Amino acid sequence: MGMTEKTRGPWDCIVIGAGAAGLSAGLTLARARRTTLIMDAGQQSNLAAPSVGGLLGHDRRPPGAFYTAGRAELAAYPSVEIHRGEVHAQRDDAGFVVTSTDGRREHSRSLVLAPGMDYRYPRLPGMDQRWGSAVFHCPFCHGWEVSDRPLAVLADGAVGVHGALNLRAWTDRITLLTNGPSRLTDQQREQLSAGGVGLDERPIAALHGPGTELRTVEFAHGDDLSVDALLVKTVLYQRSSLAQDLGATLVEPDEMLSVQAIAVDAMFRTGVRRLYAAGDAATSIPPSLAAALSSGYLAGASAVVGLAAG
Repeated sequence: MGMTEKTRGPWDCIVIGAGAAGLSAGLTLARARRTTLIMDAGQQSNLAAPSVGGLLGHDRRPPGAFYTAGRAELAAYPSVEIHRGEVHAQRDDAGFVVTSTDGRREHSRSLVLAPGMDYRYPRLPGMDQRWGSAVFHCPFCHGWEVSDRPLAVLADGAVGVHGALNLRAWTDRITLLTNGPSRLTDQQREQLSAGGVGLDERPIAALHGPGTELRTVEFAHGDDLSVDALLVKTVLYQRSSLAQDLGATLVEPDEMLSVQAIAVDAMFRTGVRRLYAAGDAATSIPPSLAAALSSGYLAGASAVVGLAAG
């Protein structure tokens, strides 16, 4: 898609990743008439979800349809090309060299990292097939669809208490599952009790239900709990060493914001000349499509400004 003739380098910018952040950055660069190559491995994290939740103009739209529409919008701009493939990148005197696994080698004056993230959660039996539907990590994205139903939270400590109490916006039937003896303090137990949240510390054996639906959580000793959806503590890690290879700094996950993020400033500059980062890979807030679109726009705008400065 994109240009009828390939632009030969150096490109003004290469964007790594064609998720929400990468496409948003690409659109911003395209509208500034900057030659832009978007290179993407096609592994957007939310493709497992049945729909997009809470994104104005796209609420309840299937993620695949959302990305198809974004690529179609970019196709109207002759300065943009999208190429499928995994990549490696390095710096050179003129900017960056990006090589894809199919052998394509491209040069660019600037680079936006928007590769998405590796979402890591407990791999209990029955969890993977329900990930993105009955098992989720963001109540703002999925809470509406399971409103007024029995829900559970799989976590421990402060993040478990926070997640369980937060779910009260969607239902009053909530159980915190710690999958074994918890680390909860007496004060945290009192918070749960005062908030009407149940607590179950039994080890979990498996999740059960038809297809991607959830009906019961089975415990190791054979008993079960009826529950229709499960909010799970999830930690996001960089999918590759790209950011570090290029000299960017990573901020390691903490208990509440469980993201191994690329350190950026308010305009999504990494501190490395003409290297920008956006999306889940560079978030300092809970990840979402809305945040990814915003960060992609700002990273793209920063790249345009940086290119103009020479």
